[in-house]
Amino acid sequence: MTRPGPAQRLQAGWQRRGVGARLLWPVSLVYRFIWSLRLGLYRFGVLRTERLPVPVVVVGNVIAGGAGKTPTVIALVEHLASRGIAVGVVSRGYGRTPPENDGEHGLEVEDGSDPRAVGDEPLLIRRRTGVPVFVGRRRAATARRLLAAHPQTRLLVCDDGLQHLALARDVEVCVFDDRGIGNGWLLPAGPLREPWPRAVDLVLHTGLSPAFAGFRGQRRLADLARRSDGATVALASLGSQRLAAVAGIAQPEAFFEMLRARGLVLEETHALPDHADFASGLPPIAADTIVLCTEKDAAKLWRHRPDALAVPLRFELPADFTARFDRLVDARLSSASRGR
Repeated sequence: MTRPGPAQRLQAGWQRRGVGARLLWPVSLVYRFIWSLRLGLYRFGVLRTERLPVPVVVVGNVIAGGAGKTPTVIALVEHLASRGIAVGVVSRGYGRTPPENDGEHGLEVEDGSDPRAVGDEPLLIRRRTGVPVFVGRRRAATARRLLAAHPQTRLLVCDDGLQHLALARDVEVCVFDDRGIGNGWLLPAGPLREPWPRAVDLVLHTGLSPAFAGFRGQRRLADLARRSDGATVALASLGSQRLAAVAGIAQPEAFFEMLRARGLVLEETHALPDHADFASGLPPIAADTIVLCTEKDAAKLWRHRPDALAVPLRFELPADFTARFDRLVDARLSSASRGR
């Protein structure tokens, strides 16, 4: 079993105001000044915020590290599609290595795209939802390319980007997990990317124990895991097997605990850095051991272990959240149809 890596230890340190956090607190004041200056430049028009011809929903967080943005994006896109709304997704594609032809306007994510070029999360969103997904360094330019390629698109969802003030947004969804705001301090003394509280349209909690008010979604593992060839295996059938779990996500222990909660006994767990590319393969795992991984890691891990089982995460949005979200979206769509 692997020990927690530097990222996991850092996240744990950010949950309290210990010696390390206090030593870094003066640096966080510099961060706060820079953030406030940047915010002021946008508010007074020195830096430009670009508005797109369709409404934009931003799903993001204010803490460093994953809080459940991608499952939330997938759930929202599926919900919008079920209402007959043509939606597209824009993402920076964190952790990717852009190809030479990426340019300033990004590129479209296809089902067979290389996760190293487009990012593991955008590829997962594309495969799960089937909607147009584009990645690029400049979100507004990337969004315009998506709209040009898919002119039927009526609404855009921006995966992450709550702090990307260059792109105007119509609805902001801020996602939290059980860490809440940690010790409440800004980077690097704490996990906050910007001061909290701040005005957002919706607060959504993805964990089991919300730290403060907001809507709470329900997450669970799917009943079936999938191999690279598309074959599926019931999780319930794995109880007597030798199992190892691998996760290259921000909170790997959360994945391991969800597997254990399904009655699976994990002989090994391997917590890797978020967006790990598995370039050096896997830690030594016996050939007769079944490898379980997250759906996000699967496209990269299958290059080395095509027999690994990807276990999808299902995230259910609460009804009161979707009702309020729909009212906000419908108002923005109505405004857009009238030319804003």
